[in-house]
Amino acid sequence: MVLPHLDAAYNLARFLTRDADAADDIVQDAFLRAFRAFDGFRGGDPRAWLLAIVRNCVRSWASERARIRAITEPLATPQPEEGTDAEVLELADADLGTPETALLRASEAGLIRRLIEALPEAFREVLVLREFDDLSYRQIADITATPIGTVMSRLARARQMLGTAWRRQCGEDRP
Repeated sequence: MVLPHLDAAYNLARFLTRDADAADDIVQDAFLRAFRAFDGFRGGDPRAWLLAIVRNCVRSWASERARIRAITEPLATPQPEEGTDAEVLELADADLGTPETALLRASEAGLIRRLIEALPEAFREVLVLREFDDLSYRQIADITATPIGTVMSRLARARQMLGTAWRRQCGEDRP
C-alpha cells in the first residue's frame, strides 16, 4: 500500500533535510517504522499516513543531529602552510563534482530547488507537500497536525516568499 509513495516520501525528506544521504536513511527508517506499525493503520489515505511517519523521522533526525552537535566540538580549521594552496585544505562537497549536479545547479530547476530549500521549514514543508506531492489541504493538515486554515495561510505565505526570492534572484523589482 505504501510502496507506490516512495518518491513522495523521498521528496519530502530531501526538502526537509536538505541532505540527499540523510533523506535516503530517513525514508528507509520511515518504511521500516511503517512496516512495523502497519497493524495499527486504520485505513484512510496510506500516502498521508506514510508522509506523517517521514515527517516524524525527519524531526527525530534533526533532534539527534542537534544533540550530537551540542556535545561535540568543531574541528579546528587547518591553516595553510607557506607554499600550499588554501583550496586544497577545503573539504570537497561530494555532490559538487558530478556533471549532473553542475548542470542542475546551472538550470532554473536548480535555482528553484535552492530557493525552496531556503524557505523556513514550516513553509517549505507545506509547499513541497502541496506542489510536488499534490496532496489536499486536509491531507497536509493531517500530516503536519495543524488546522486547515494554518495550512492554507502557510502555503500562501510560502508561495509569496518563493515569488519574492525568485524576483530578487532574477533581478526583477516588480511584485
